[in-house]
Amino acid sequence: MRTRLETRRVASRRRKDAGGERTGLSQLHPHDFRPLEKQDIPLVFITHNDLKFMRSLLQHYRKLGVTRFICVDDRSTDGTREFLCEQPDVDVWSADTRFKEAKRGRLWREALFARYGKQRWYVSIDSDEYLVYEQCYDKPLAELISHLESRDIRRFAAPMIDMYPGGSVDASRFDGNDAMMPWEVADCFDGEGYVIEKTKRFLSLFGGPRRRKFASELELMKYPLMFWDETCSTGVSIHQPLPFERNFYPISAVLLHFKFFADYREKTKDAVADQQYFGDAREYRRILAAIEKTGDLDFVYEGTVKYSSPQQLIERGFMHSIW
Repeated sequence: MRTRLETRRVASRRRKDAGGERTGLSQLHPHDFRPLEKQDIPLVFITHNDLKFMRSLLQHYRKLGVTRFICVDDRSTDGTREFLCEQPDVDVWSADTRFKEAKRGRLWREALFARYGKQRWYVSIDSDEYLVYEQCYDKPLAELISHLESRDIRRFAAPMIDMYPGGSVDASRFDGNDAMMPWEVADCFDGEGYVIEKTKRFLSLFGGPRRRKFASELELMKYPLMFWDETCSTGVSIHQPLPFERNFYPISAVLLHFKFFADYREKTKDAVADQQYFGDAREYRRILAAIEKTGDLDFVYEGTVKYSSPQQLIERGFMHSIW
């Protein structure tokens, strides 16, 4: 009951605040808008200067059964936009607003869900997040969605697990020019030290190498697969979508999250200068200050685990078996 009342309270406030919001979205590729077919599995993502991930990201999600990619490119200058415009299954959008103005991309996502159609499932991620679940390469998303619907589940929770190399980050290069996946370079994660708390809104999760090394309190819980209907909203955060009562099903997936390669200093400095993230990139400022003091960065410690498969994440308690 408390969760339902909180949904009503936040939804009411969100409706009052929505009057002056604008997205500034315009379609770049293809020239004509292409509606989704009923059988399509669409993926919506936001990117900014992440060319190194594009080849592996599309390959991974095509393998999971995604049939259409819908991207907002936030003024990339590294060739990301040009690469995506060459892909026949990718719709590329740009905006005359920035990520921060679009409430850290939430307004863009909601506008695209409305444009492409409600009453359907969407995958919704950032360009450095790779969804995995039990038997994900044998049971693609269409089969997973049918299974979720049979259990009356409308939202699929998946915490971000930060991945890092098994040695010096400065020496770990991933350029995305071949078929290599990012977890072949950043193949480690923290096997312990996470804190989960049930709130009125969702299951809140903190931990991982950024918390351990930089005292970073970034929220890790996300919902990368959602049935989007008239009651849905990103609310105050993509970590706490509305209605809140859909946010409490058992965690049966993980988002492998990749931040730490040899270009991490440059990327962190760019994030601080761009000031598009929460609190004028407060967390990135904290990370930058720490790495400038310590020099080379190595995340490995006694609790480090080398990633092998989604099944390993079930065995270690990061997620449940969905089947």
